[in-house]
Amino acid sequence: MEIIDFVPRPDEFVYTFGGVAPAATIQPGTVLKLWSEDAFNNAITSRSDVPSSKLDPHRLNPQTGPFYVNGAEPGDTLAIHIVDLTPARRWGASATIPLFGGLTATDRTSLLHEALPEAAWIYELDSEAQTVGFQNRAGDFELALPVEPMLGTVGVAPAGGEVHSSLTPERFGGNMDTPEMRAGTTAFFGVNVEGALFSIGDGHYRQGEGEACGTAVEGAMNSTIIVDLVKGSGPLWPRLESDEHWMVVGSSRPMEDSWRISQVQMIRWLAELFDLEIMDAYQLLTQISLVPVANVVDTNYSVVTKVAKSLLPVRSAFNGLHADLRQRARELL
Repeated sequence: MEIIDFVPRPDEFVYTFGGVAPAATIQPGTVLKLWSEDAFNNAITSRSDVPSSKLDPHRLNPQTGPFYVNGAEPGDTLAIHIVDLTPARRWGASATIPLFGGLTATDRTSLLHEALPEAAWIYELDSEAQTVGFQNRAGDFELALPVEPMLGTVGVAPAGGEVHSSLTPERFGGNMDTPEMRAGTTAFFGVNVEGALFSIGDGHYRQGEGEACGTAVEGAMNSTIIVDLVKGSGPLWPRLESDEHWMVVGSSRPMEDSWRISQVQMIRWLAELFDLEIMDAYQLLTQISLVPVANVVDTNYSVVTKVAKSLLPVRSAFNGLHADLRQRARELL
């Protein structure tokens, strides 16, 4: 396996999916060791920072990439397997930002009350204990929380020459903010443009489902991924596979539509995997699905439908690529 290390300069970060020239060209099967900046672009470094005065709205959620994958054509499937995610700093940051978050007035949900107070929190990383420390701003409450690294943003260039902000989740992936995007997961994306042009970013040292206040424990991340290609079979929406689950992410507004997208796409996937009629797959899904909410704060909300492999007969998706990538990952570690 070819191994490529890539650490972007600050002027090499990108802030959109689509509309950007590739940072590098790679072959399917390549291992990438990447560094990504946090979603704040390292603008919040202490609890005294005031987000509205520190954050540049044009430089949020910087992405590492995009990467052109030789041989990838529209209609193909790009597979990104996360081998390892390691925090690249000794601390992460979170914040409440005016008119942003799940429990405040926003630019789309207009209310008479003022925006909730803005503030910053710094989570110190204990690399030996593998914890991050929560400290309240008013008092002496402290709590060590397990580090659970994930990538908030993974995606490919959208179809039709469209350009979307890196803050947006959609059918091309993007800022889905699902904790399922962790080491051991393979993400499958439908290729929309020649070369796929995928990028990653928005490392989180941990995040609860929903990302309620709008920001996780945001941190720079060292990511090791394997990139591969399946000719044809491109899924309409991102599909994820772990050793335990099959998953589909839907992103839209209102949240019911995100749920509907992920449910319909999982029904179709079950029908493919088990040769079921759609109504039979619908009935089966109704009895076995789990539906974690990934985010309730982005330009689109993201919902995950997941089913446990243990409840179903053994099947292989995408020609068994996830199992193959897991084996290749073990050889790297």
